[in-house]
Amino acid sequence: MKIDVLTLFPEMFDGVFGTSILGKAREKGIVSLRAVNFRPYAGNRHNTVDDTPYGGGGGMVLKPDPIFAAVEDLLEGQAKEAASAESGQSLDEQQAPKPPRVILMCPQGETYTQKKAEELAREEHLIFICGHYEGYDERIREHLVTDELSIGDYVLTGGELPAMTVIDSVVRLLPGVLGNATSAVADSFSTGLLEHPHYTRPLDFRGWKVPDILLSGHHANIEEWRRRESLRRTLERRPDLLEHADLTIKEKEWLQSVRDQKASRDI
Repeated sequence: MKIDVLTLFPEMFDGVFGTSILGKAREKGIVSLRAVNFRPYAGNRHNTVDDTPYGGGGGMVLKPDPIFAAVEDLLEGQAKEAASAESGQSLDEQQAPKPPRVILMCPQGETYTQKKAEELAREEHLIFICGHYEGYDERIREHLVTDELSIGDYVLTGGELPAMTVIDSVVRLLPGVLGNATSAVADSFSTGLLEHPHYTRPLDFRGWKVPDILLSGHHANIEEWRRRESLRRTLERRPDLLEHADLTIKEKEWLQSVRDQKASRDI
């Protein structure tokens, strides 16, 4: 996968792209990560990328021309790379590169979820646009981007931190990135539920002991315990997730019994 980030502050991504899981994925060649400063694409003497809004009002608005020029330059580079790679192939073998997803990080966008991360992880090329100032020229939204994403109902000073969040959640889903291939599958939200509790050594810490079931060696019982604890934790902390969870009749009955027990204790 190839990921490009258009930003006025590419240095913010140096540490994130070079360390931990992202850094290892990059070293392995699983993902290409690049932060591109779009200011040189401004095309004016002072490399101005923002201007005052038509109609008046406070703040500055990101101009469309540098963003369009930067994305078009990335697409041109992608086309050249594809042409070079296919130069030795027959016409039947040659394929046009799949268009990238162009993602605008914006408080007005679709709320980001694990399901969206899984969708983006199936793409070949992602381009993120990180803005600052008051907002974006509307023509960027209408004629350039394919997705608008928000990581929550709050406002940050720019799109860089949200883009990092999305990139991290996508890259860890790529085959070969995590040491344990099942880790991403069992994570909270990947199953539609919150994850079950985890324990490790020591067995007894300040009198708090690991549940006996996890020491039993009976894998079927352990999996059943983990599933029920996942359901219990979801019921306690994010009951809204249960509305769309894929549950068996037995699990629904068990959850109802937990609700009934709680209701009787609250009386």
